[in-house]
Amino acid sequence: MATLASVQRVLVVDDDQTVSDVVCRYLEHAGYHVDHVGDGAAALVAVARDAPHLVVLDLMLPEVDGLEVCRRLRARPDGVPIIMLTALGDEADRLVGLALGADDYVTKPFSPRELVLRVGSVLRRAGASAQHRAEVLADGDLVVETGSRVARLGTTPLALTLREFDLLCHLMRHPARAFTREELLEEVWGWSFGDHATVTVHVRRLREKIEADPAKPARIVTVWGVGYRYERQGPADA
Repeated sequence: MATLASVQRVLVVDDDQTVSDVVCRYLEHAGYHVDHVGDGAAALVAVARDAPHLVVLDLMLPEVDGLEVCRRLRARPDGVPIIMLTALGDEADRLVGLALGADDYVTKPFSPRELVLRVGSVLRRAGASAQHRAEVLADGDLVVETGSRVARLGTTPLALTLREFDLLCHLMRHPARAFTREELLEEVWGWSFGDHATVTVHVRRLREKIEADPAKPARIVTVWGVGYRYERQGPADA
């Protein structure tokens, strides 16, 4: 039997009591320890106090809205994974949330079973990333240490989200190979289907952090009609 210490903790942040009751019940049935708060300010307190393994975050919240909560959580060093809950028509907010570093999203109305699957997928990938054999990926002044999940550009540490880090590692492990957005969704996110904008937003964020000129990227280049590929800037044995 799993001990309390081994049970993964999920914080559900939603002010709709009906939705949150259903979500909490399904997650608990799946074996997670679930806490619930109904506003953004309480969410920030709960994360600081209890350090959950994952946050399910509604964007429309009282006190502090979900986008601001996401922004503040991404400023923390622990990189807690975030799954956003958004209304079907709120594409702009969804893209902003992804740009702020959310790891996944589910649109309302949604199937609670789908949300449970999404939670499991994000947590598995977070765990797999943490357990991945330690290696150093280096390309000129860009160095990524997979064991400690530390990335540096020169002497400057890079603040990368879970997905940004995994995406960068995947691309650096396969230099000069062109990936479609569908391939990246499956190989980095573990999705067999999904919104290609998720990849586009994460690539844009990575470029802002690793490129000298994000408008003219040299490392993560666009392959028109296909997707993206990584171009090394240093020698192969860097």
